Amino acid sequence: MTTLFVDGDACPVKAEAERVATRRKIPMVLVSNGGLRPSSNPLVQTIIVSEGADEADKWIAERCGPKDVVITSDIPLAAKCLEAGARAMRPNGESFTAANIGQQLAMRDLMADLRAANPLGSGGAGKPFGKSDKSRFLDALEREIRAVLKE
Repeated sequence: MTTLFVDGDACPVKAEAERVATRRKIPMVLVSNGGLRPSSNPLVQTIIVSEGADEADKWIAERCGPKDVVITSDIPLAAKCLEAGARAMRPNGESFTAANIGQQLAMRDLMADLRAANPLGSGGAGKPFGKSDKSRFLDALEREIRAVLKE
């Protein structure tokens, strides 16, 4: 059975993911360190993990598998999910794949090294998350779910 896992900490598309899960009638598991209001939707399970670095990521990585879809911005979590046979995607709709995860991990490590080497800071934050990002996410999630259900 397909399950939609959402790395809920700082995820800007929780409501959109719930809408797709409800339309497709698949269970959704929203995992967080806390601070989330549980959904009244019977298809949505909210899991609050203990505080600590990467506890939500560990919880998801230990439970996802083939036919599951994981929504996360965390590249190492995405890599673990792909290893487990799950599909993984960013909240902006970009998919993590076996073909691109190595490059993304390397870029993440490079950027961490560059930030650490810059004592003045790394500059401004990224661009704000907008309506077009949510729309792109919804389209991409629908495609992922359709592909999984065909398998």
